[in-house]
Amino acid sequence: MTQPQEGTDLEPTPLRMRKALGRFASGVTIVTTAESEDEGSVHGMTANAFTSVSLDPPLVLVSIANRAKMNAKISETGRYGVSILANDQEPLSLHFAGAANEPDLVRFTWRKGVPLLDGALVHLSCSVTDSHVAGDHTLHVGRVEELWYDDGRPLLFYTGSFRALELQGDTGTWGF
Repeated sequence: MTQPQEGTDLEPTPLRMRKALGRFASGVTIVTTAESEDEGSVHGMTANAFTSVSLDPPLVLVSIANRAKMNAKISETGRYGVSILANDQEPLSLHFAGAANEPDLVRFTWRKGVPLLDGALVHLSCSVTDSHVAGDHTLHVGRVEELWYDDGRPLLFYTGSFRALELQGDTGTWGF
C-alpha cells in the first residue's frame, strides 16, 4: 500500500472522495419508480449508494443526487423499487446509467405497484418513510413492503469498473 508522503495534500475534494470511496466494493442496483403501472411512466437509474438500515422494521436507504430526475420522481410517487443486479446484467446497469441505449433489454416485473427488473437477484418494493437532504444528495429511507430473491452471482462495482465475485470456502457460514 502506498503511504502518502509528508506534506501531501489530503483535503477531501470531490475527486479524491470519488477515488477513495470507489475502493469500497459495492453491489449494483437499479432504482425504479413509476406514476402508474404503465411502463411509459417508469423512471429508473443505476445506483450503488444503497444500504440496509433495519431488519425490524424492514428499512433500506438509497442516496440520490439532488439534481437527478429520480430524486424528484421518488418525492412525487413516495415509492421506489430496488433491483440488485446479477453479474450478467452489466448492460442493464449501463443502460440505466445513460452510458448505453439498450431499451430492448429492459423487462419489468411489477410488485406492489413498483417496477423491478426481470433477472435481478433481489427485488425490493418500498414506500418512502423519510427523506433527508444531506449535502448534494437526498437519502430516501424506504420501508420494504415486499421482497423476492434468488441465488446467483452479483454484479459488483470497484474502482470504477464492474467486477465478478469469486466465492471462496463455505458459503453457508452465516446462514444464508
